[in-house]
Amino acid sequence: MSKAKEIIISLLESAGITVNGDELYDIHVHNEGFYKRVLTEGSLGLGESYVEGWWDVEFLDQFFHKILVAHLDKKIKGNWKLLFFYLRSILFNQQTRSRADKVASYHYDVGNDLYQSMLGSTMAYTCGYWRTAAGQTIIDPDLAQEAKFNLVCRKLKLKVDQEILDIGGGWGSFAKYAVINYGVKVTVIVNSQEQYILGKQSCSYLGESIKFLLQDYRDDFTGLFDHIISLGMFEHVGYKNYSTYMKLVATHLKDDGLFLLHTIGGNYSTKHINSWLEKYIFPNSMLPSIKQIGAAIENIFVMEDWHNFGPDYDKTLMWWFKNFEDRKELWSHESYKYDKKFYRMWTYYLLSCAGAFRARDIQLWQIVLSKNGLRGGYRSIR
Repeated sequence: MSKAKEIIISLLESAGITVNGDELYDIHVHNEGFYKRVLTEGSLGLGESYVEGWWDVEFLDQFFHKILVAHLDKKIKGNWKLLFFYLRSILFNQQTRSRADKVASYHYDVGNDLYQSMLGSTMAYTCGYWRTAAGQTIIDPDLAQEAKFNLVCRKLKLKVDQEILDIGGGWGSFAKYAVINYGVKVTVIVNSQEQYILGKQSCSYLGESIKFLLQDYRDDFTGLFDHIISLGMFEHVGYKNYSTYMKLVATHLKDDGLFLLHTIGGNYSTKHINSWLEKYIFPNSMLPSIKQIGAAIENIFVMEDWHNFGPDYDKTLMWWFKNFEDRKELWSHESYKYDKKFYRMWTYYLLSCAGAFRARDIQLWQIVLSKNGLRGGYRSIR
């Protein structure tokens, strides 16, 4: 047995995972080069070797959950610790980039047909909220997304005819909900051509109540808004731009308005992104920490409320994967643009993220901010 194989087998066993074992989370290795590849290439080698069919596991989400819960990096002694650190931060060992448009063209413009198949009727590409305003558990995934929209609207205390800015609003999912249910007007900033086209088309029946701007959030635009939201976009901003982002939001927010930031967050500060995720799924992305967000809002905003419902993203991702899996006949057809390799790549992406949220290795935060602090305080809404 090679030294690389011996080390990885031992490491996985410490997390309760057996190579070629019988449990649904046990890894099955088809190519002996897997061990050296992971040892030398870290998370990139692990992800690429899965996509290339070098290894399989029945329940990939459980595999990642066990790895992350076990904190494998803390069990490595000496020089091996640096090499195997990737196995703990399997998705979020991050790298910095500054090209904001790349993620839009590479990920969000991959094809609206993919997202229409995966996201359900709301076309919401952010975490659902799996409980009602009365605290009852929600089972229907589309209702969970609507409950998330309603949660945002209630946190902002929306009133009829208020002007809302939605930074990174995708296909206009939130905008449509807020206009129909709360009678507001929404301006949506999006830098994905495909999202812009489909969003304008799907929201056209609402007339001038929804306006789409195809641009980067830093490009010039006019307007002073009653409230501003950003749902699942801050992960693409990058730590060097956090303060710039917050100052821009403050510039366009009325003095008595609220800003709701909905973002995936990390348990520790970093300036890097996992190499596989950066290369194949989200170029230019990284996860903010509490410390980094705190530094960015200092002397700009007052933090009114901080809500963590990260476990809900596990449920959301598993639902997205089920929808994705149900279209397997399309992904496995070699003549279709989503081939078998694409299917394995997105399987790896969705299920590894689900495992990370389940392990509480990453979080989902909704943060309510005001410019001057609300008189009388802010009542937390869940």
